[in-house]
Amino acid sequence: MANKKAKEALSKIKNEAAQTVGVTLKQGYNGDLTSRQAGSIGGEMVKKMVESYENSNSSSMQ
Repeated sequence: MANKKAKEALSKIKNEAAQTVGVTLKQGYNGDLTSRQAGSIGGEMVKKMVESYENSNSSSMQ
């Protein structure tokens, strides 16, 4: 159950990241993306996850 929720959350982050960098993703396989496009999406995902982590920790420290 938790695994399904984690996959859904990661998919949501991936789609938001792709939209942010201007890459259109299809449902399922996206092997036709260039390395630059895939890297841009991955980098944006990491950025969003770090921001989320920092926001959750800063609010719990106060």
